[in-house]
Amino acid sequence: MRKLIYGMNLTLDGFIAAPGDDISWGGPRNEELFQWWLDHERASGVTLYGRKLWEAMSSHWPTGDRQPGASAAEIEFARNWRDTPKVVFSSTLDKVDWNARLVTGDAIAEITRLRSEDGGPMTIGGATLAGAAMRAGLIDEYAVVAHPVLVGSGTPFFAALDSWVNLNLLETRTFPGGVVLSRYETRR
Repeated sequence: MRKLIYGMNLTLDGFIAAPGDDISWGGPRNEELFQWWLDHERASGVTLYGRKLWEAMSSHWPTGDRQPGASAAEIEFARNWRDTPKVVFSSTLDKVDWNARLVTGDAIAEITRLRSEDGGPMTIGGATLAGAAMRAGLIDEYAVVAHPVLVGSGTPFFAALDSWVNLNLLETRTFPGGVVLSRYETRR
């Protein structure tokens, strides 16, 4: 059975985007943190995306290795992004590219099916998609990368839940600029 990991950068008050899908609160590039994300993505066998995150990622990473001034880590991230199989969940998109397949039906049924397969861990991104997976009890691990900024409102990292989810701490790590990673596994 595959492990399902939900991880994203977020503000200290728990938002992955400020109002208007603004993610500029992340500040300047943090090379050490970017390398951690690259290593995290390299370990993923499949990446699951909701529509909005897919549109953001697919607007940059297919050619991210050819951007002026791209760092070695950005070049590797772009190549890994293109090579990693992706599943995009959307009821409004007609097609997806870049080693991705589109699922327009029941996301929870498809994620459950994918989790039951053999293979490396899967990562999931996108607040709506991850929120549905949280409510269905499918998330095995959370990577909370908290930046020292408060934005007050926006798109929350955590979804409203019907019941508590108890977690075990796996790791904490501090990055330059006061960014703190906390990894937790779901206690089953």
